Amino acid sequence: MLHQCDVRGATRRRFLSGLAGIAIAAAIGFGAGPARADAPLVFAAASLKNALDDVIASYAATGGGKITASYAASSVLARQIEAGAKAEVFISADADWMDYLGQRGLVDAKSRENLLGNRLVLIAPKTSTATLAIAPGFPLLQALGDGRLAIADPDSVPAGKYGRSSLTSLGVWSSVVDHIAIAENVRVALAYVARGETPLGIVYETDALQEPKVRIVGYFPEDSHLPIVYPAALTNGATPEAARFFKFLTSDKAQAAFRKAGFSIIATGTRP
Repeated sequence: MLHQCDVRGATRRRFLSGLAGIAIAAAIGFGAGPARADAPLVFAAASLKNALDDVIASYAATGGGKITASYAASSVLARQIEAGAKAEVFISADADWMDYLGQRGLVDAKSRENLLGNRLVLIAPKTSTATLAIAPGFPLLQALGDGRLAIADPDSVPAGKYGRSSLTSLGVWSSVVDHIAIAENVRVALAYVARGETPLGIVYETDALQEPKVRIVGYFPEDSHLPIVYPAALTNGATPEAARFFKFLTSDKAQAAFRKAGFSIIATGTRP
């Protein structure tokens, strides 16, 4: 079961201790295994796992080469690239971490494109009977009872940042800040709710649609947080195979896989 004491401190220590990045991704089952020397490595936000796995399979089925993917929080992946990880494609769940790498000259600015959109939702275990209308001042704390709200780290992880922004805009963040269970990324927050360790959680709509053990309680107003945008870019020195896969991300086949998972499409696919 989730330990409820000093959750914020424990999460921050895990983040800062160097146990992040690919190691965390592998530990929670998001990694795609050791990268082959000839296989471009894609670093992608954890919320993309199911859809991007399907896109990679579709790319292979159409004659594309081997692609390896590793999934974790955008913040973790960006720091790993900064530290020298050999990813050739980066897909973030917000603009901030793509900007972070761009400011350090670690991505090809000309390749950058806003790829996808998403929505933020409040979830509960499938067996829960909780009902809650998300609106300014809504009784989130009361709905938690003696439990906690699962949320990705609001200091660094995009899903958590969007969640904190929305709850602040709605006037309820201050009432629940001492009743949250901080997760390394959005899929871990999803798992807390799916396992019944927390009564409620904040994740993306696409995450909730992938997990049969949770249900969506409500949608957060889109004007209560910044638009949820997934920018993608090649890193400097990306191989031709990585560039071909990057272009495939805006193909009809790839966009069909993203739509099936619940993402909205932003990219036009007009880049060369």
